[in-house]
Amino acid sequence: MVRTADAVVIGGGIHGCCCALHLARRGLSAVVVEKDYVGRHASGVNAGGVRRLGRALPEVPLSVAAMALWHNIEQLVDDDCQFVPSGQVRVAENEDEVRGIEKRARMVSDAGFDHEVVVGREELRELLPTVSPHCVGGMVVLDDGHANPFRTTMAFKRKAESLGARILEQVRVLGIERRQGTWRVQTSTDPLEAPVLINCAGAWGDSVAAMLGETVPLEAHAPMLMITARMPPFVKPVVGAQGRTLSLKQFANGTVLIGGGVRGKAVRTTNTASLELAGLSVNAQTAAQVLPVMRGARIVRCWGGIEGYLPDGIPVIGPSRQEGAFHAFGFSAHGFQLGPIVGSIIADLVTTGVTEHPISPFRIDRFN
Repeated sequence: MVRTADAVVIGGGIHGCCCALHLARRGLSAVVVEKDYVGRHASGVNAGGVRRLGRALPEVPLSVAAMALWHNIEQLVDDDCQFVPSGQVRVAENEDEVRGIEKRARMVSDAGFDHEVVVGREELRELLPTVSPHCVGGMVVLDDGHANPFRTTMAFKRKAESLGARILEQVRVLGIERRQGTWRVQTSTDPLEAPVLINCAGAWGDSVAAMLGETVPLEAHAPMLMITARMPPFVKPVVGAQGRTLSLKQFANGTVLIGGGVRGKAVRTTNTASLELAGLSVNAQTAAQVLPVMRGARIVRCWGGIEGYLPDGIPVIGPSRQEGAFHAFGFSAHGFQLGPIVGSIIADLVTTGVTEHPISPFRIDRFN
């Protein structure tokens, strides 16, 4: 039996579910094909950062647009996604780092945005009373924050389904071909047909692109995270560091999540990720050096997802060179916050052929 729809979306992470939701809101039927289960890899196990702070400059307009959706996320998906606009702070540990932050703020301002604010030593301590005495300043975005990644991805899945999208889990894509203006997707169950194909396959996005004849230099890695036992409340914003790898947040129950880009090993062929304990140790030491209260923390769990990274650190978003196909993958461990707007952009491209958002830096042919 051949299943048909207006669009087949490959990949059931946050971007795939967001695309299905936004297509459904525009009256199109979508089938999402996920080889594992929704949220299994990067989308469900990341740090949940919802930030504009420190974005690559081409991403800033998209991130700003996404934040408007985040601040009204319950209206979009009928769930608050445990979004907390706690603010995010990037700490400078020396004067060279302060100059780097000031340069960055000027670049963002010159691009027409004013959300990143440089703070001095005293303002930093008002935001982070437990910050180490050696820290001399920082940068803050007060209404950035964090959300629950698995809950958020599942909220998009449920909302998309409620509007008519179909989500097929534990179904693998085996082949893709185009016949007379229709994409035919061979799967491990029934074949699918649709005039539109959308590649949201995450760390496997390059494999789907290759089926379309497009080569992308994607690498798979396993961003690692760890969480502590409960601690007395000591920090409200998400804390990063200008010169080192760090992303730290404390939840309402007192536990503290530590991440920031330290990577383990991902093996796509076996669908597995392994941890690099040396990297986790360095990350924990950084947390304790920036926030000395963390020296007594007890780590209770560590994990890693599987994410796709591109050489320039920004994703592929936009049309394929093949008619009727589109891409949204390779988010290099910072795609969670962008999910809501990326789904809207792809739906715009599918339905009207254009989008109001600047996506030319994310075109797939930049690698060829």
